[in-house]
Amino acid sequence: MTRQIRWFAIFVVGLLGAVPASAQVEKFPSTFETRDIPVDGATIHTRIGGHGPVVLLLHGFGDTGDMWAPLARRLAADHTVVVPDLRGMGLSSHPETGYDKKSEAGDIAAVLHALGLDGALALVTHDIGNMVGYAFAAQNRDRVNRWVVMDAPLPGLGNWDSVVKDQRTWHFDFFGPDEERLVAGRERIYLDRFYNELSADPKHVGEATRAHYAALYSRPHAIHNAFAQFAAFRQDAVDNQKFVAEGKLAMPVLAIGGEKSFGQGFANEIAFAATDVRALSIRDSGHWLMEEQPRATMDAIMAFIVEPAKR
Repeated sequence: MTRQIRWFAIFVVGLLGAVPASAQVEKFPSTFETRDIPVDGATIHTRIGGHGPVVLLLHGFGDTGDMWAPLARRLAADHTVVVPDLRGMGLSSHPETGYDKKSEAGDIAAVLHALGLDGALALVTHDIGNMVGYAFAAQNRDRVNRWVVMDAPLPGLGNWDSVVKDQRTWHFDFFGPDEERLVAGRERIYLDRFYNELSADPKHVGEATRAHYAALYSRPHAIHNAFAQFAAFRQDAVDNQKFVAEGKLAMPVLAIGGEKSFGQGFANEIAFAATDVRALSIRDSGHWLMEEQPRATMDAIMAFIVEPAKR
């Protein structure tokens, strides 16, 4: 091999190594059961697996419950894991109403009841899942014994007014029939905006992940209902202020922020809703913690969830 060819080969190998592999989105273990569970006005697509103490995983916008498959695989060895798609998202049904987070927390309570899981549980949430999770925890204070909350503030609490005025959150008020017409058939373009602008590096969110969620959000009524999640924020703010007036949450809370997103300061926002809050920033991650830095994120969650068993 000539010197020029050898250096060219080294260059190509280095270039390929710098491009992240476009691995397929991980599937849930074959041992997991999938059920479509009727609740008030909707059907909630839910995955259930494992055995032991219950852990409930709630996703946010730009994802579905599929985001939790790697974590569910780890937890299932010694936990019962419940992973729903929120109302109007993923493979759950698409009703016209019920997108205030207090109502969606009712969906989750109904799912757990249908599964015979009415006792204590740990809660792990991200993005809009945080808001549903808070509404659930605030109404079930004796049931939620640990909460991992990830990188999205709670409507109406703390510095929420500053968040909604940030130019990066223009999408909170982007809903209505004309807006839906603009996005129709261009769901991938719309979602790419979030993956690109809210990540530490757009390459952290691979092509397979983007294509997977674009297909789900292109399903009939999916974007309409995703917009309804945002449209409900004003009512969520009213409800959250009432929850806080009843007292802050007392269970241990781990507030995880992406270093390039809310970071360590995310805990300060959650402290407006809870008294025992620990802060953690995940290095070289933006908002999409499970996609950008899955190992570090899962290690932190696992350590916090299993901590009581070590005592």
